[in-house]
Amino acid sequence: MEGVQSGVMRLCGILSLLLCAAAGPGVAQPRVFTSADYAHAEKFMGYNTTPLVIDAAGRPTWISGERFWFRNTTVQGNEFVLVNAATGAKGPAFDQAKIAAALSKAAGTSYDAWHLPFNDFEFSDDGKSISFSVRMRRYTCELDGSQCKAEGGGGGRGVSARNTVLSPDKKTAVFIRDYNLWARDVASGKETQLTTDGVKDFGYATDNAGWATSERPIVLWSPDSKKIATYQQDQRGVGEMYLVSTKVGHPELRAWKYPLPGDEVVTTIQRVIIDLGGGSPKVVRLNMPADQHRSSLCDNIACRGGEWADVQWSADGRHLAFVSTSRDHKREQLHVADAATGAIRDVMEESTPTFFESGNGRVNWRYLPGSNEILWFSERDNWGHLYLYDLDTGKLKSQVTRGDWNVTQLLRVDEKNRMLYVLGVGREKGDPYYVHFYRIGMDGKNLKLLTPEDANHDVALSPSGNFFADVYSKPDVPPVAVLRDSDGKLVSTFEKADASRLAAAGWKPPISFTVKARDGVTDLYGLMFQPTNFDASKKYPIINHIYPGPQTGSVGSRSFSAARGDCQALAELGFVVVEIDGMGTPWRSKKFHEAYFGNLGDNTLPDQVGGMKQLAQRYSWIDIDRAGIYGHSGGGFATADAMFRYPDFFKVGISEAGNHDNREYEDDWGEKWQGLLEKKADGSTNYDNQANQLVAKNLKGHLLLAHGTMDNNVPPYNTLLVVNELIKANKDFDLLLLPNRNHGFGNEPYMVRRRWDYFVRYLLGAEPPQGYELRTPPPPPDNFRGQ
Repeated sequence: MEGVQSGVMRLCGILSLLLCAAAGPGVAQPRVFTSADYAHAEKFMGYNTTPLVIDAAGRPTWISGERFWFRNTTVQGNEFVLVNAATGAKGPAFDQAKIAAALSKAAGTSYDAWHLPFNDFEFSDDGKSISFSVRMRRYTCELDGSQCKAEGGGGGRGVSARNTVLSPDKKTAVFIRDYNLWARDVASGKETQLTTDGVKDFGYATDNAGWATSERPIVLWSPDSKKIATYQQDQRGVGEMYLVSTKVGHPELRAWKYPLPGDEVVTTIQRVIIDLGGGSPKVVRLNMPADQHRSSLCDNIACRGGEWADVQWSADGRHLAFVSTSRDHKREQLHVADAATGAIRDVMEESTPTFFESGNGRVNWRYLPGSNEILWFSERDNWGHLYLYDLDTGKLKSQVTRGDWNVTQLLRVDEKNRMLYVLGVGREKGDPYYVHFYRIGMDGKNLKLLTPEDANHDVALSPSGNFFADVYSKPDVPPVAVLRDSDGKLVSTFEKADASRLAAAGWKPPISFTVKARDGVTDLYGLMFQPTNFDASKKYPIINHIYPGPQTGSVGSRSFSAARGDCQALAELGFVVVEIDGMGTPWRSKKFHEAYFGNLGDNTLPDQVGGMKQLAQRYSWIDIDRAGIYGHSGGGFATADAMFRYPDFFKVGISEAGNHDNREYEDDWGEKWQGLLEKKADGSTNYDNQANQLVAKNLKGHLLLAHGTMDNNVPPYNTLLVVNELIKANKDFDLLLLPNRNHGFGNEPYMVRRRWDYFVRYLLGAEPPQGYELRTPPPPPDNFRGQ
């Protein structure tokens, strides 16, 4: 047997020599990547780079007594720090070793002081304990370390504390049971049923229309803790979505209400006020037709983790102001309801030909009954600004902010001094995406910049308004955390990040650049990632990491990040990676944002292609003939679209979890950006211009389609529509279905490795290492504040 093996090996060697000779001396053999090459790239993933930045303060959280806490990075791990803004005192927020020991005992596992499994916590009113969530359980730990206790129901039978909403006086918690709203007295545990006619698909305070679901009720307590604003959500007759699990034996069917564009019946709400002040609860139904399940800010009726921001109480709890959004997001109506009778008064309305938004990340209108006014946000002059209206007449009194810049968020209204505190972009010189903080009088005078540094500012304003904490940075400059007073005067610098260990590990920051948009005039902004061993004498393929919007862009926040996904890691394999915020994304003018309204198939691609070509003309080391593209969700939609509409430009694409036809995605998103579905006499629709399957026949390059089979956000049928047409057109492509995964599989180690393999093989013409296994990063805490 040994002789046979030896003979086979000699024969293989001879054949190899003959094959090499036949190929000729001028033919280069494909490069073979090793595990060491991939290990080097993996060093630039976030789980490896983020811990190398020391003293990087997280966003501060203000508590009583002009104090705030923040999470800080150290060599050992994370620490929680408490700062008194009035006195300047700074120290540990609590004894982390004691909390770690008590939590380990209560949870039956081991935690160390520098790696506690939560990012957020709450102090008790007496300051003797903290509460936080770990693995879907809520814990309360005594600060002396005597005990940690996992909360039981917290809201009644089978209801966790995280699924309750506490009243302002913290005496009553409300929760959902059997489609009705219930209240629980915190002190006694006594439960009271507040509504009785809630049934399946017509329940109270429910948050389950479309993909965003929660068991936490959508309510707004009145300031005096005596009334609750909520709704009865009507999903009767709404179409369903279906997913089937992968398992041995009979699969499990998941079915839920998921309205689609063009559906005759979609989710609506009937607004109610529940009065708890008179002994037995009284339900007051507002005297108006059913409202659309929409928001003036986001797709879902509740934004930012369940915040129902389009509803605001008067201080005395006698009146409720709210905004109704039309199904197509083009018309907003401000109403005021009498909480006792349910009578409605229409105050004002605004319509737009495209889409209305009341801010960026925050609803910016304010109900000011004390001065009989309404602060209203509008982009009517092509920029996002604040306007002052008379509450009685609904007539415009004055425009408060103005100019070629945007108010993004109204953080505080100082009614006594008639001052407003706002975040804004585009007013200062430099990068128009940098967020700054301003103060301005309600008369539109005395606008003052409170954050002078040329950087992106993450501001947390104290409840009193006397101070604000500001963590500012740039993509290439680590964060500095400062405390300022309401006039912008520097009080202290409480942290300054040290990135020396990151630099010592070979990290280099991304390069900011500008290119021209499709109109040849407008500047577009982006980031470029080069290999850390960059050699200008070489030629590098260019890869576009895309997210087209329209609700955000490719680059995202302009704050510092030690890793932006796998952009730098991918560059380390021998690519130039770019992210470009094209026309049709937010934070710029209204005209810029609505550049491809009604034509989602545009996907900013004219700007992406044009920008990449400009970079190639600018830099000889970019090989524009080897262009690739990848993205997730909307980026997956854009990636496949790019491969089909620009088949001679993009050679390789990786499309993950793409919403390839928004007729197969939930109604509130598609109908906002594409418009209401219109069917024409010839059978075509106004949605045909965005349907990837209709242009799939144009594919020429290498395309990898990936989707999770239990994706309840973008159902996998979106990708299968494209697959079906590619098969009809006899096109070669690659398909990766990830069993039982939901929408967020993009950072899963296997997906990252397959992404790298695909670009290495088809854009570099090299061979990746066989089965390299990336590290599995730890899951984020339950209350992780991620993007």
